[in-house]
Amino acid sequence: MLPGVFYALIAGFLAALASSSAKLSLGADYLKGVCETALIWIDGQRNTTGVDTTACDWLHIPLRLLCGGLLFTCNAVMWTFFAKALRHSSSSARATVTTTASNFIFSAFLGHVIFGETHATLWWVGIVLTLTGLLVLHGSTPQAPQENVDKKYE
Repeated sequence: MLPGVFYALIAGFLAALASSSAKLSLGADYLKGVCETALIWIDGQRNTTGVDTTACDWLHIPLRLLCGGLLFTCNAVMWTFFAKALRHSSSSARATVTTTASNFIFSAFLGHVIFGETHATLWWVGIVLTLTGLLVLHGSTPQAPQENVDKKYE
């Protein structure tokens, strides 16, 4: 059971990373702003005059393409780990719920760190309910299939 949970957690993290990569690659000039901030910060260490940020006018395009490639790579690896989680878990529901819950939690963490997002109380209530269901699901013991006890004899 433990390897299945581990694989499901990794799959959830990769799914969150893929969605963050999609937001970076398709988002409204977020990478261009990050590029300009980085150039100002780097040049500000050496020089206090105005910083030329025209390089960011074209540099954000390869960065977006890189994030798009990261999106497809993370999705492919995520499906690999999810398949391993399904193989090593006692039920597909455990692997699915664990992957989904870890995806939500890692998405909240990455959204806060990368984009400065905050979530409403209702969102956190949903996460708590999901995690409670996950704990109930993981706490239950799988039952062995019952043999046909009432065999009919001819």
